[in-house]
Amino acid sequence: MTDLSEFVESFADRIAQRATEFAEWIEESGAAGADRPDEFETYVARMLTYYEPPRRVPDSALFGELYAAVPGLDAYRADPPDAEDAGPLLRVLAAGLLAAEVESRGPLRLGTRQQNQLAEVYERCGAGFRAAGLPRLAVLALRRAVSLYRAVEEFTGQDRSGLALERARTAAETGRRRLIGRVADTLCGYGYQPFRLLAWVVVELVVFTVVGLLTFRGQDWQTTLYMSTTSFLNPMGPGDTATQGPFARPVLAVESWAGTVSMSVYFALLVRLWFRM
Repeated sequence: MTDLSEFVESFADRIAQRATEFAEWIEESGAAGADRPDEFETYVARMLTYYEPPRRVPDSALFGELYAAVPGLDAYRADPPDAEDAGPLLRVLAAGLLAAEVESRGPLRLGTRQQNQLAEVYERCGAGFRAAGLPRLAVLALRRAVSLYRAVEEFTGQDRSGLALERARTAAETGRRRLIGRVADTLCGYGYQPFRLLAWVVVELVVFTVVGLLTFRGQDWQTTLYMSTTSFLNPMGPGDTATQGPFARPVLAVESWAGTVSMSVYFALLVRLWFRM
């Protein structure tokens, strides 16, 4: 036990030193130029060369002090990191991520408890790197978190980190790809929040109902309201729209297609989420 504690203390110091070097390199290069997982990988590879831990029962993660220093998920929501805190935060995040990479990729088999602990560390590191303006490093950490959560069948954590992963990927993109990612996030949370689509269904119904009330002719508003709401899932036939004016058929046709697509996507995402397909 003494050998293990001595090893952990010594190796944790080495990790902290390498993490400080990496954080200083980020500060010198700037966030845009330093957001490079390949550069971080060189630090991991060097540490793995010397990582030969003693055999032990896999009951908990090794570098607990380094992991405990990584801020929780709520730390960045109310109070994003400012410039003064950026340096210390980067050191903590780099140390936590480096330690997790070394432990998860080391020679010893991880137990379920260790995998769950490391998944939480990866997730917190991902949130921190994204808040610090380093989305590609966040993608690296969150991808590891998703993998470990899936391995231990912790589905809540898998969905939470999966959503954060897609948002980090979008933040790392530019131009059209970023726009498409933001649209997917707004509509359904990249598939992790399919119930958002129901809100958009309500918006679609309201829009088509208002358009119908303004453009349909030859009927009272109650009939127009009924047609506008039911056509979303049940397309109207030619006879139903014969006396409603020239705009009725194109409006109701577009509404029917919008309803079919929206509900099909909603149920597809819901089934995928429920059955982990």
